[in-house]
Amino acid sequence: MTRLTLIAALAAGGLAAPALAQTACADMAGAAPEGVTITEAVEVPAGEESPVAACRVRGTMAEREGSDGRPYALRFELALPAEWSGRFLHQFNGGNDGNLVPARADGTGVPTGDSALARGFAVVSSDAGHDGSANPDAGLAGSNIFGAEFEARRMYGYGAVAALHPVALALTEAHYGRAPDYVYGYGRSNGGRHAMIAAERMPDAFDGLLVGYPGFNLPRAAIQHAWDVQTTLSVGDTLQSAFTREELAAVANGIVAACDGLDGLEDGLVLDPVGCQAEFDPASVACGAGGGNDCAPPEDIAALTRIHAGPTNSAGEELYSDWLWDTGIASGNWRFWKLESSVPPWEQQPLIAVMGAGSLAQVFTTPPTQVEGNPAALQEFLVTFDFDEDAPKIDAVTDDFPESAMEVMTPPNADDPTLGDFEAAGGRMIVFHGTSDPVFSFLDTADWFEALNANNPDTAEFAALYPVPGMPHGQGGASPDEFDLLSELVAWVEDGQAPGAVIATIRADNEEAPEAVRGAERLLCRYPAVARYQGGDAAAAGSFACAE
Repeated sequence: MTRLTLIAALAAGGLAAPALAQTACADMAGAAPEGVTITEAVEVPAGEESPVAACRVRGTMAEREGSDGRPYALRFELALPAEWSGRFLHQFNGGNDGNLVPARADGTGVPTGDSALARGFAVVSSDAGHDGSANPDAGLAGSNIFGAEFEARRMYGYGAVAALHPVALALTEAHYGRAPDYVYGYGRSNGGRHAMIAAERMPDAFDGLLVGYPGFNLPRAAIQHAWDVQTTLSVGDTLQSAFTREELAAVANGIVAACDGLDGLEDGLVLDPVGCQAEFDPASVACGAGGGNDCAPPEDIAALTRIHAGPTNSAGEELYSDWLWDTGIASGNWRFWKLESSVPPWEQQPLIAVMGAGSLAQVFTTPPTQVEGNPAALQEFLVTFDFDEDAPKIDAVTDDFPESAMEVMTPPNADDPTLGDFEAAGGRMIVFHGTSDPVFSFLDTADWFEALNANNPDTAEFAALYPVPGMPHGQGGASPDEFDLLSELVAWVEDGQAPGAVIATIRADNEEAPEAVRGAERLLCRYPAVARYQGGDAAAAGSFACAE
């Protein structure tokens, strides 16, 4: 049964509980708790707008004028399927939030075309309390400008999920006439961060959490953006020209040459990226050091080595994390985040030098650093970022900002986790993370998980981590990146069936994977185990086993 006591949650928020009688879709406005305005309640047939027939409810709450004089509100969408499974899922969205993503719960970790909504889950999503398109005059910094207002920053960090969750449950109960049997949460990137915060701040609110490549240390990861830009520009006139596609492919090819056989099968995939770190020497692909034509200039290898080591201050203190050398360095996703995009308004700048720069300046430093919203100014902010003077601002507080960016954005106890309350409430958590992620280091997530194991000897009973070899920030790379961890989570929560080896597919349309393995299966293994080839059909998951 759902552990969240709906009446208590509503009372705590000063909201009146709706009646328990079933409420028709057209009448859902009358079921809204006090302070919630339903702006739309319509029946949507199965089709392009929804994978199944559903009642779509849209609304606003927490409307206010901010201390910056701008209007704020928390907008949400709740999809209530006609054929309900009795399950509810809070969809935690990614990026800077600020836009209302359709409530379907699909994406990496949930197979293509098989969303939670399609499976009969009721699903809610939100914009996390701010409108990212409300300030067009601020240019490319407009989606970050909410960071100048503390309450908007807090809502983005953790307040929106806490405020919306009981409201969405109340509306779900009003429509169906009963509370959900099970309550889940799912998010990737910033959405994964939301999920990890929920496990700490709302430990009895969710039966199961599916956490994809989480940015749980987001302000620290943003410092890496400045480190990347400064390092990259030390070897190139522009970010786009510093590392060519051919040079990064040479690095990936060197990783494959050194590590392809670690899993027992030479197939162009590296299924043991952690073990690969002891086998791959970046200097081996430096031109003039035996790299031949498939090589990169030594100065580029030195710069990439500095990037992979992670940011430090002048005292040598680590400011974020180190990174795995992995094959996804040659992926389009890695390049999009760190080097180059094709988004016209960005003037080819990568995501870290646009959204990332604005976030570090206006959301993660205290007091906020105002920047102009053009690509040149955003890059200049990262170029002039001082790792001694500016990096500590992510931990700073002022009278106007009584919680630091780290306090607002990261889970409590992130550096020393136990998840004791979440465990005591019976919660289950599955975390997955691509080992080639260019924006949130897999090693940071692994360090968090190892600390959790060290602090809580029962971790394996309620939490699991799945590395996804070769996958960058979402699907892509030479990677088995199509898999169903939502089903694994449901089986763990509802049937007590702990997850083990999970079948993953190298998508047939993944042109970044070797052609010979497209469509083949591999295994994802619970960390720290890795998949090893046992013999037999190399395209079948049954030919592999997870081993320490």
